Parts: sequence; structure tokens; C-alpha cells
Amino acid sequence: MDGNKVINNQRIKVISRATDILRVLGRETSGLSLGQIANQVELPRSTVQRIVAALALEGFISIEKGNAGIRLGPEIQSLAQASAAAIRDRLRPLMKQISELTGETVDLAVLEGHRMRFIDQIVGSQRLRTVSSIGETFPLTTTANGKAALACLDPVEADKLIIAEFEERPALAPRLPDFFAEIEAIRSGALARDINEHTEGVSALGFAISEPGSDVYAISIPVPSSRFERKAAELATSLEAFRAGYMS
Repeated sequence: MDGNKVINNQRIKVISRATDILRVLGRETSGLSLGQIANQVELPRSTVQRIVAALALEGFISIEKGNAGIRLGPEIQSLAQASAAAIRDRLRPLMKQISELTGETVDLAVLEGHRMRFIDQIVGSQRLRTVSSIGETFPLTTTANGKAALACLDPVEADKLIIAEFEERPALAPRLPDFFAEIEAIRSGALARDINEHTEGVSALGFAISEPGSDVYAISIPVPSSRFERKAAELATSLEAFRAGYMS
């Protein structure tokens, strides 16, 4: 019996280590070397090499020659696509209700590495409305859906993504403390906001959904800034009501 417990514990440890490696590769979409993976998961290189080889045999990891040649494989991508389709089907009725109630466009995006990718949209009934292309990607720190997704992540992981984006825009460095405070407020329940930050003339509100073992998704309402201030309270009430209903 004790021997079986030891074997089970070893299997659990291997699975845990494998998922840690997959998560690291999920964040680093450009690929990593064995040494880089070992450093990030804090395991011996030889251990990482054995796990990577096993995952590659199952198609969960793709290994190419050269540095940074280890990436997520086609099996992971297939699972992710199936998961996204299931989430999209479940959230679409909710998105339709929000759009019908507010008359505005409602977007659904998923966190992919260090970007948000739009995967579904309900176009609003307003004559002047905002529309994004399905499949288009957007940054995290200047969009409502990106901020909402950041607030769902482990704080250490979120901070890395935030700092990386701010380093690409050195002029905004003085705003970093305020941005961290904004993300903390979203973690505490505030809706995420984008007021002319990503696109001049477009503002948005949003919230994110993160379920165990799933990706991070965000629902947002982009609105022409010319009517955002007038409708902000109404939009916030609608989003908060639907978020509460979904989470209950």
C-alpha cells in the first residue's frame, strides 16, 4: 500500500512539473531553450529534458533545431481551440443580451501569451458604433479586456507582462505605479476601463472570466468616446449585473 502511495505521489509530481513547463511555454510564444525552461520552472535541465521529450512524443510540445526551439505543439493548440469554441458558445447568449440591452457592440477576447485576441463579437444597433476584426490582437495595458485579463493572472506573472509592455513605451514609465494600482482595483471588483488609451475616440468597459484549467477570457463593450461619458453608468450596471449572474 505504501509502495502504491509512493508511485502515485511520483506520478502527481511528474504531472505537476509537466503542467509548469506547458504554462511557461504558453507565456513565451516565441519559444524557449531547455536551459531557459529549466531556469523558469526551477528544475534540473536533465529533468526538464525528459519531460519535454515525453510531451513532444504526444504532440503537446514542438521541438525545432536551434535556440528557443521549444514551443507548444499542435495537440495543445487543438485543445485550446476546442475550449475556446465551448466558451464562445456559452457566452454568446450573454453577449447578445448585453448588446440588446445597451445597443452597443460586445466583444469577446482570449488572452494569448502577451496579447488579447478577439474571437467573437455581437455588433451593436447604434448607427455610430465600433467594430473590430475577429482574429485581431491587441495589447494588454491599453485595452479594457487586456487590463481585465491581467487582473485575473497571478500577480507575479501579471507584473512581468505589464513591465514588458511599459518598457516598449519608455515615455509612460512614470505612470507605472498608477497602473499597478488600477489593476489592483480591478482585482478587487472594479470594471476595467480604456478611455481613449488604445484608440483615440474609442472607450470601453470590460471584465474577465477565468475558470480552473481554462484560458482567461474577457467581455468588453467598446463605445465611441463621444457618448461614453453619458452611457458609462448604464454600461457599468449592465456588465456588473451579467458578471454577477455568470459567476453565481
